Parts: sequence; C-alpha cells; structure tokens
Amino acid sequence: MTEATPWLLVDDDEAFATVLGRALARRGVETVLAHTPEQALAAMAGPVPARCVLDLNLAGDSGLHLLPELLARNPALDVVVLTGYGSIATAVDAMRRGAVNYLCKPVTVDQLLAAFEPETMPDLRPAPPSVEELEWEHIQRVLGEHDGNVSATARALNMHRRTLQRKLQKRSRWRG
Repeated sequence: MTEATPWLLVDDDEAFATVLGRALARRGVETVLAHTPEQALAAMAGPVPARCVLDLNLAGDSGLHLLPELLARNPALDVVVLTGYGSIATAVDAMRRGAVNYLCKPVTVDQLLAAFEPETMPDLRPAPPSVEELEWEHIQRVLGEHDGNVSATARALNMHRRTLQRKLQKRSRWRG
C-alpha cells in the first residue's frame, strides 16, 4: 500500500505519534506529525492530507474541537478519532462532527488501516455494558453538553463537584 498524499497524525504524545508514524511508513504511508491543534492546522497549509488520525485528548483540549476546523480546510479529509477513554457519547459526537471512524487505544496498524475503509464500523462494545459503564457514558454525555465544565456538569447531575472529579480521576487511572 502506497499513499499518494501524507496522512496527518495529531497526538500530543510525541512518542506514540512517532511510533505510529514509523509503523505506517513500513506500510508505505507517509505521515506528517502534529502535537498541538496549531501544528495540525499549520500542516493543512502544506500538501493537503487525505487522511487524519486525531487523538481525542490533546493536552487537555478536545480533538473534537479541532475536527471541524480540519474539515473546513479540507472537506474531503477522512478522520479517524483515537482515544484511550472511549465512550459511546464521544463516538457519536465524533461521527456527527465528521469523523469516519472512532477507535479506542491501543490499536494495531491493521485496525487503523481498516478504520478508513467505508464498510468498517467501530466495534465499541463486545458485551452488554455494566452499571459502571452506563454511569460513565451518562457522565460523559452530560460533560459534553456542558463543554467539559466540571462544575456545571456536577450541578446538572445533582452531584457534588468533588465527587464528580473523583469519578473522573478514578476512571482515567483505571482506563489509563
């Protein structure tokens, strides 16, 4: 497989992006790395990429905020969103904003390549969700509705802000 145009890899984890870029290079895919939203937008000024791998969490900022800006610069751009903290709410949000697929880390290069195929749908959940997963999904949905504002989310959930922060921290350590 040889890609005519480079792929844009946007991930704040420089080591991960470098390793992924090398793995794709072994498959004949040239990549351009960006570690911040600003670098990603600057990369769109060069040879316009046809595909983008976008991390959901960019040093505290959401890759979902960057997604519409990337698509505004290249409406034909195929974007796969990667995350270490998958949820149905963020997957739906990513797809609504224009992503072609959504994958949870860790992923193999084969999974990533397959994610760009039109018939490939994300396999988000192999089994019915647990009560904890349903709670997490609900928290993520409400957090998204409040643009990541923890205090507003806690009020909407009728939950103390510190309790919500503990749940978010516990889940990130558990999933990380």
